[in-house]
Amino acid sequence: MSSRRPVEPRYSGRSTGPLPRSPAERLEPTRPAARRLRRRRFAHEPGASRGLFRVISGVFTLLVVLMVLAGAAALVLQSWIGAPGPLQAAKKVEIRRGEGAQEIAVRLERLGVISNQWLFTAGYRLVHVTGWADGGRSMSLKAGEYQIPKAASVRQVIDILVEGKTIIYRVTIPEGLTSWQIVEKLKSDPNLSGEIAEVPPEGTLLPASYDIQRGDERQKVIDKMSAEARKLAERMWSQRQKDLPLKSWEEAVVLASIVEKETGRNDERDKVAAVFVNRLRKNMRLDSDPTILYGLDGGKVAWGRSILKSEIGRKTAHNTYMIFGLPPTAICNPGKAAIEAVLNPASTKALYFVADGKGGHVFAETLKDHNANVQKYRAFERERAKSAAEAQNEKSEKSSEKGKGPGEVPWTPTTEPNKSKK
Repeated sequence: MSSRRPVEPRYSGRSTGPLPRSPAERLEPTRPAARRLRRRRFAHEPGASRGLFRVISGVFTLLVVLMVLAGAAALVLQSWIGAPGPLQAAKKVEIRRGEGAQEIAVRLERLGVISNQWLFTAGYRLVHVTGWADGGRSMSLKAGEYQIPKAASVRQVIDILVEGKTIIYRVTIPEGLTSWQIVEKLKSDPNLSGEIAEVPPEGTLLPASYDIQRGDERQKVIDKMSAEARKLAERMWSQRQKDLPLKSWEEAVVLASIVEKETGRNDERDKVAAVFVNRLRKNMRLDSDPTILYGLDGGKVAWGRSILKSEIGRKTAHNTYMIFGLPPTAICNPGKAAIEAVLNPASTKALYFVADGKGGHVFAETLKDHNANVQKYRAFERERAKSAAEAQNEKSEKSSEKGKGPGEVPWTPTTEPNKSKK
């Protein structure tokens, strides 16, 4: 038996692969070649990935370094702006509207509040970024007048200006002033600015103490007083006695303005209000002296002057000795206490009152009792005038009468109530 050598595969000259052994194999795709191509295509990818990783790693490292440097710089800056400042004593500083951070820094350095304007600017930028990161709250420097404490650090100064901790002033409007007098008082206040468009209607402003900042507009104060008066109306009108002879809040304010000028004592406002309410119910004239003065001079009235006999009978729209019922407008801006007294007057049948010479009044239900009280008051006045004359002759100082309200004159009707209708 002869030995046979195995048939070795044949290769063509144009291909590096083995020749197919059968027609079926010839029809099959050259999968081994494709796999080799795929391996060759991705042969360089591990090196490319490593290169990309190195780039990303380098960028990340750079960012970390920058963040560390920024954090270190921020800590150093925080230390600098937290150091005590150069002020030897507390100082008032005004920040004007429209000033930028750099302008403010220059002026603060010039005033000796801070030692370095650039440190202030850098500190403000840091605080601004911190505020943005903390929910985006506003970190702008606000205009106004500030009290900077002694040795205040840059950070303290920035916090004061950012939070708007301005110096608060107070403007006090006493009860019983007319609207014209209130406008004049606001005009003379040096802490306020701007003009007032017009004098508000009488009785539409609520006297009180109002907090203001230097530079606030006068018109805004007027608007605030008007708003507070409207709030008071909404709150108090619904709490009034239901049987009052008053048709509206405006009528209540008119009567309260008369009560305000008749007495300044808290313990008798409701009694004075009751007298006028009783007179309105009986269709009697109110016979209030302050209405004479307002009828003659309007808002520019001088409450302290005496009333002449000829003026009592001078008919004006407000003179309640000559008209029945309420005058057409209030005669001043009453306070809350006077309005409350009118809405809830005392339970009394009194129809008269007269000054007692001691800062208060005595009340009476009948004209006879009232006239007796008037005589007592006149005797007291004569005695006081005599003592004053003697004191003047002796060149000694005479003190003014205590407790007597401005412009108050004895109420001395000499006839029975007039019950005729208007």
